[in-house]
Amino acid sequence: MIEQKLLEKACECVKQLYGQEVVQNQIGLEKTKKEIAGDFTLVIFPLVKISHKSPEITAREIGDALLKSMPEIADFKVIKGFLNITLSNPFWIGFLKNNTNKRDFGFQRKQHQKPVVLEYSSPNTNKPLHLGHIRNNILGYSLAEILRANGYKVIRVNLVNDRGIHICKSMLAYHKWGNNETPVSSGIKGDHLIGKYYVLFNEHYKAEIHNLMDKGLTEEEAEKQAPLILEAQDILRKWEAKDDETLKLWEKMNGWVYAGFDETYRKLGITFDKIYYESATYLLGKKLIKEGLENGTLIEKDDGSVWADLRNEGLDEKLLLRSDGTSVYITQDIGTAQLRFDDFHPSSMIYVVGNEQNYHFDVLQRILKKLGKEYAAYIHHLSYGMVELPQGKMKSREGTVVDADDLMEEMFANAESTTRELGKADELGGNEADQLFRTIALGALKYFILKVDPKKNMLFDPRESIDFNGNTGPFIQYTHARIQSLLRKSMVAGNVHTCEKISLHTPLLPIEKEILKKLYIFPDVVKQAGDEMSPAVVANYVYDLAKGFNQFYQEIPVLKEEDTEKRILRLALTSFSGEVIKKSMAMLGIEVPQKM
Repeated sequence: MIEQKLLEKACECVKQLYGQEVVQNQIGLEKTKKEIAGDFTLVIFPLVKISHKSPEITAREIGDALLKSMPEIADFKVIKGFLNITLSNPFWIGFLKNNTNKRDFGFQRKQHQKPVVLEYSSPNTNKPLHLGHIRNNILGYSLAEILRANGYKVIRVNLVNDRGIHICKSMLAYHKWGNNETPVSSGIKGDHLIGKYYVLFNEHYKAEIHNLMDKGLTEEEAEKQAPLILEAQDILRKWEAKDDETLKLWEKMNGWVYAGFDETYRKLGITFDKIYYESATYLLGKKLIKEGLENGTLIEKDDGSVWADLRNEGLDEKLLLRSDGTSVYITQDIGTAQLRFDDFHPSSMIYVVGNEQNYHFDVLQRILKKLGKEYAAYIHHLSYGMVELPQGKMKSREGTVVDADDLMEEMFANAESTTRELGKADELGGNEADQLFRTIALGALKYFILKVDPKKNMLFDPRESIDFNGNTGPFIQYTHARIQSLLRKSMVAGNVHTCEKISLHTPLLPIEKEILKKLYIFPDVVKQAGDEMSPAVVANYVYDLAKGFNQFYQEIPVLKEEDTEKRILRLALTSFSGEVIKKSMAMLGIEVPQKM
């Protein structure tokens, strides 16, 4: 990379000019600000103590020395203590010739030895996937692609929360009011059917709470003594005791949900390498907790419940096993962490989970450390913000969530109406047009969510996301389709867009150089996105590239350029831009159409 060479040569020049060695981290190097002429800026102020001259003179002397020793430098300007360096046209054209059509451009070739285990989705089997799950899934999938681009082997895992009191609530409601209804008999998708009974439980539960409060109980007392919650707790005890009837109902209802989940994942383009089930991991968690109790790491209270005492770490006590021996949510997370370490011996275990669970993962890491688990240090919680709609927050218990399936169908309908209205599908047949609408719909949905920093809460507006202008998925998809159309026309006209015949001394317009500068930083963008675990870095980069390319396309001729060498250069620049847009969008889990 030219940055490394600039730093090395700058150090050599300082020694040559002032007789003192400096290390590279003593010299600041950054990209020149857009409003100032130049490509890279050396910060000279730290070197003034060595030169014993003013910042301006020091910068000028180092600039002159660099200009003589580096043919890649065309010119430099000094502004106070900043040395702004302009690279030569041959450097930029050489970059284009060396990297266009290179399949691994921007990606890390060296592979890390140990894998990364990345958990995302983590649905409960008492309700369908909703908008919050969509952010979780597309964040997780995109992060996996970004980490792979950075040379990591990524194991994509899903932990299905298929047991616990929330599952028992749906089971009880179905047992009481289901009348043997099935997805087939009702025509309702399996996960939606079970979600209906979860909402039904809570409606009846609320009514019981109000009745008990009318009889003089406090709300807290009523919540604990309501007959429905007591029955649900009894079902949980039966399940853990492996009661045959309870297990049969549980398996039947979960089977319906899994079929529903699979259909949603397929529509969303989400995949996993391994699926863990809480029902298969909580027992290992209980075993590890009992071992911690036996060696004095954990404590047992008078009622038989087991706790981790974290008060000396500035936290509270954490319940790990109830007094009746049943497990809680963190029980299975302890078991799952152990299983994953045993299965893959990873360098990192990343959990893509909403920020309402920040405390939970802090506690999980501390408990595993207490239990002497080396992999406690490998746990990383990618905490993301909540998604809200223009009408406000969603609540599963009240049935006010936006189901993922319904949202995707709404996105498809919006994509179809907008695309047809703009005439962008006029030349496509029925199936081809439907595929385009789904590609645009998913691109709009994924991009709108991924362009926001994962840590931030966000407002999702379906209609705003499907816009062919502005910072949207469809705008970038349309830019890629426009590029492919231009390249097809060039082939028909007998033009080529390979770089062999381009001279290093071909003149470059400022706008052509700007596109090359955007393409040049792609490897840095990939690395930054991986380091920060933020798909938003890639999303905002690819929008900037697409916007820059559209400006380039509108301002200068490509196919109509009469000078052969300039035309070939612009076609090569067009092809390279298309490839980087495609790679960037693929890291976001978004397809780009060839026609539009």
